[in-house]
Amino acid sequence: MNIVHFGSDDIENSLANMSDQDLNQLAFGAIQLDASGKVLQYNAAEEGITGRDPKSVIGKNFFEDVAPCTKSQEFQGRFKEGVANGNLATMFEYVFDYQMKPTKVKVHMKKALVDDSYWIFVKRL
Repeated sequence: MNIVHFGSDDIENSLANMSDQDLNQLAFGAIQLDASGKVLQYNAAEEGITGRDPKSVIGKNFFEDVAPCTKSQEFQGRFKEGVANGNLATMFEYVFDYQMKPTKVKVHMKKALVDDSYWIFVKRL
């Protein structure tokens, strides 16, 4: 597996052909969503950050059911704006605090190269 660096400009290229096993070996959280926010993939590193089993979140709405603390203009608003404009590409700091100890993270959102999906990458700070 190639090393994938959090925050790299071409991160979506690295993930385009990555297997689920490779995705689970990333050193940072990776969540793939459809345009409505439904979770398509949720890797092992993200499970380590949030304590949520990927099997329990796949198919659920990320903003409503998985991480309601992200239902804000700062997080969900950026996602929706990027989806609407067709160019989701943003990075910012945030605090996850839904059913967990508040955890400061850096978030990187990118449009996926394949399908009509979007990536949210998460790294603890």
